[in-house]
Amino acid sequence: MDTTGWQPPLLWRTAQLIARLAVAALARLEVTGDVPAHLRRGPLILAANHISPFDPVVLAAACRARGVAPRFMATGGLFRAPVLGALMRHAGHLRVDRGTAAVHHALADAAAAVAAGSVVLVYPEGRIGLDPGLWPERGKTGTARLALACGAPVIPVAQWGSHEVLPYRAPKGLLRGVARSLLRRSVIRVRFGEPLDLHDLAHGTPGAARQGTDRIIDAITDALAPLRRDEPDRPRHVDPGRPVDTSRAHRRRPAA
Repeated sequence: MDTTGWQPPLLWRTAQLIARLAVAALARLEVTGDVPAHLRRGPLILAANHISPFDPVVLAAACRARGVAPRFMATGGLFRAPVLGALMRHAGHLRVDRGTAAVHHALADAAAAVAAGSVVLVYPEGRIGLDPGLWPERGKTGTARLALACGAPVIPVAQWGSHEVLPYRAPKGLLRGVARSLLRRSVIRVRFGEPLDLHDLAHGTPGAARQGTDRIIDAITDALAPLRRDEPDRPRHVDPGRPVDTSRAHRRRPAA
């Protein structure tokens, strides 16, 4: 495995700076936890919860604060946009065509990126969460399969507060959400947890990917708990446009 690290293009480093400024304009960003210095250039997998369309901006800003320039695994729709798609490709982000036969290529592309020394950021839930309490949902197994295939460590990343900036159905309601955020300047919290080691799970054995996925979601849940101590059950901010789906509820609740 290449440990020299992927070199992020100037475009992506500049975009992270812009993300930091954008978050600062709308909220107060608090980043806790850290990424060990020897992992900041990869190979590494960051696994984050997904609660809002604003998450990528928040995570780009938080990662910049910790000296990390991750390659995001992002929905194929962004890559099909005329200008944004070209910028995403140039910045080195990885396309995920969910719901198509090509979705299987995403794991191979991510594995190649990690093997080349990249930091790759993944949303293990595979969608913006629809749990009524906004706790992490049962994850898809792709993140664990990526970690088991590459042998790279996984750092759980928990975030809270971005759901108050942009609504679930953005761009519908975007202007109202931004205006409210400019006035309120609520706090957005991001926490980097301790690296997970999944080496005790043998790659390719039955159940390993599911076990690894549950460990990753559990770790994200435990990292999230301190960020929302005053909102342990349901969020104070309720987005009326966000549907509720309990079919993927994760059995874990944060450790006491």
